[in-house]
Amino acid sequence: MNFIEELQWRGMIHIVMPGTDELLNNGMATGYVGIDPTADSLHIGHLVSIMMLKHLQLAGHKPIALVGGATGMIGDPSGKSEERKLLSEETLRHNEQGIKKQLLRFLDFENGNNKAELVNNYDWMKDFNFLQFLREVGKHITVNYMMAKDSVKKRLESESGISFTEFTYQLVQGYDFLHLFEKYHCKIQMGGSDQWGNIVTGTELIRRKTGNEAFAITCPLITKSDGSKFGKTEGGNVWLDAKLTSPYKFYQFWLNCSDEDSSKYIRIFTLLPKTEIENLEQEHVKTPHLRLLQKALAKDITIRVHSENDYTTSLEASEILFGNGTTETLKQLNEETLVSVFDGVPQFEISKSQLQQGIPIADFLSESTKIMTSKSEARRMLKENSVSINKSKKDETSIVGITDLLNDKYILVQKGKKNYFLVIAS
Repeated sequence: MNFIEELQWRGMIHIVMPGTDELLNNGMATGYVGIDPTADSLHIGHLVSIMMLKHLQLAGHKPIALVGGATGMIGDPSGKSEERKLLSEETLRHNEQGIKKQLLRFLDFENGNNKAELVNNYDWMKDFNFLQFLREVGKHITVNYMMAKDSVKKRLESESGISFTEFTYQLVQGYDFLHLFEKYHCKIQMGGSDQWGNIVTGTELIRRKTGNEAFAITCPLITKSDGSKFGKTEGGNVWLDAKLTSPYKFYQFWLNCSDEDSSKYIRIFTLLPKTEIENLEQEHVKTPHLRLLQKALAKDITIRVHSENDYTTSLEASEILFGNGTTETLKQLNEETLVSVFDGVPQFEISKSQLQQGIPIADFLSESTKIMTSKSEARRMLKENSVSINKSKKDETSIVGITDLLNDKYILVQKGKKNYFLVIAS
């Protein structure tokens, strides 16, 4: 596999520094991506650069994932309109551990000459004193060079300006590249297009300090077809940690992508081969209502980020919401998934003591929960066969009791085809 060609057809190339392809074609090369641990989980915005590392390894080259324990203490000004809050060392250490666990799902850290490496720049920066840094790094990069960077220019023109701390960020990132060059013979740094300025500071530092060449590859910043920011929902970032974004919501994010976005995302975020993707696109054009692209995208990435079981559960949960699920599949959902599926539907409360005695369904719908405005409305809906409890149709003779609780806490009421209500027992 030719690494650059693979990234190109997948739409993952923005700029490749001249000479990079020749280096990659001349035997095993080493490349790295840096991730600042500003949270204890990666979000899907990080996946682009992680997929670059994955393809690098699949092409027979050695990937290095750098967790920025040191740079995370400073804050990168690239793409930021104001200074980020500084995190404590304790918080950064905690965040690093969460990120490490997630990277293990993407890269092989155990096998072969090109096994992945996980490094932390805090390990080599913590004992680097200020005078050493000025002599070994600051001496080689001019202020003129640093001020010419777009990330610096934009902040200089803003109201908030830029602190000396963030101004020097590119030097610290540049030194990371130099350190990895010297210790791991790492000659390639990769990242988003907004990182170009920081990356070439590293290549320049390597050239001036060692007289050797180093290279850069950037990928385009991912956006949605409507121009809105990729990876954001009304609830914020789409995280890889199941505690922050449930596997069901994660699956739904990809399933709900537009046709145009799905065609782009399936190339970037999955490992499906070109012919399979092109066949899917052709089938999708013939039957767009089946959403084959979205389903293939959501399946591949949910399994790789979470698990096959999480994908199956998310698929079953989707079936429940759109009317095809059964009582049995509903009972199999854990509480987290159940709550995720019915997030936003009207909720009502009831005491378990009432349910212990059993409640005639018309009373349950009208008096106990107020789901329906009156007992006569409840009876009418029951006669029309329009009421389900936990996906099971009910009639006027039905009794709702403690045995109807899902996860010992919830009862799902469906009125008609699309109106859901969640009753919470306490």
